[in-house]
Amino acid sequence: MTTPEGTTNEIVRAALVQTKWTGDKDSMIAANVALARKAAAQGAQILCFQELFYGPYFCQVQDPAYFSYTESIPGPTTELMQALARETHMVLVVPIYEVEQEGVFYNTAFVIDADGTYLGKYRKHHIPQVKGFWEKFYFRPGNLGYPIFQTAVGPVGVYICYDRHFPEGWRALGLAGAKIVFNPSATSRGLSAYLWNLEQPAAAVANEYFVGAINRVGVEELGDNSFYGSSYFVDPRGQLVGDAASDTDDEVIVRDLDLNVLKEVRHTWAFYRDRRPDSYESLVAP
Repeated sequence: MTTPEGTTNEIVRAALVQTKWTGDKDSMIAANVALARKAAAQGAQILCFQELFYGPYFCQVQDPAYFSYTESIPGPTTELMQALARETHMVLVVPIYEVEQEGVFYNTAFVIDADGTYLGKYRKHHIPQVKGFWEKFYFRPGNLGYPIFQTAVGPVGVYICYDRHFPEGWRALGLAGAKIVFNPSATSRGLSAYLWNLEQPAAAVANEYFVGAINRVGVEELGDNSFYGSSYFVDPRGQLVGDAASDTDDEVIVRDLDLNVLKEVRHTWAFYRDRRPDSYESLVAP
């Protein structure tokens, strides 16, 4: 629950879900919903699913058949998640493949408040196009900025997978007031596994908020990318909150995030106070 500025006892119980591809959309949604209910039974107040949660990671190939996985927002999965939020009283962050109009698609995550209210969506800004991650074939770059969602557990931001390599968006979310930022991903062992345990803790420290890093698991039939799970929460000191999830199995992890730590860290390391935006103009020069 949120409390007025300066009060204490601000604990948010948060959850992350990682799953293997089950073989079809309906069973994938069912598996994720079951894990969400498991998190709710443990008292979770907010939960984030993995990138493109109801499908395979189809970007390992370039095939227009996978355009069939698109949905409008709001749409059927939005409505299902609104019902789940009302049932479980959890805030839900739900990454799907969005269609805005025919032929215009985005890698998107929408946010549902704990009472089932649709709060809005974030569209992935940075779109890779490298072997095994042919995302420009499927997605336009995001065009909705870096929104903050005012949820039942406080201000929340979303940054999706490849976005995490770009510090500017992390900072934009912090400047806008995020206390927790979720980064749902599909990340493989071969390409950037060593960065998995480096980038999100560094972002949490630099921007002084909690980060929830989510990755899928397993090897899918579309390619040889091995997704290694290892989802975790990290605090504003760059320290893991509990252990990371399995690197091979479906799992939901539930962790208590003490938002009072943000205040302590920001009083110790006054990064926002000491910023010099007047000296950064060359960073955004055309």
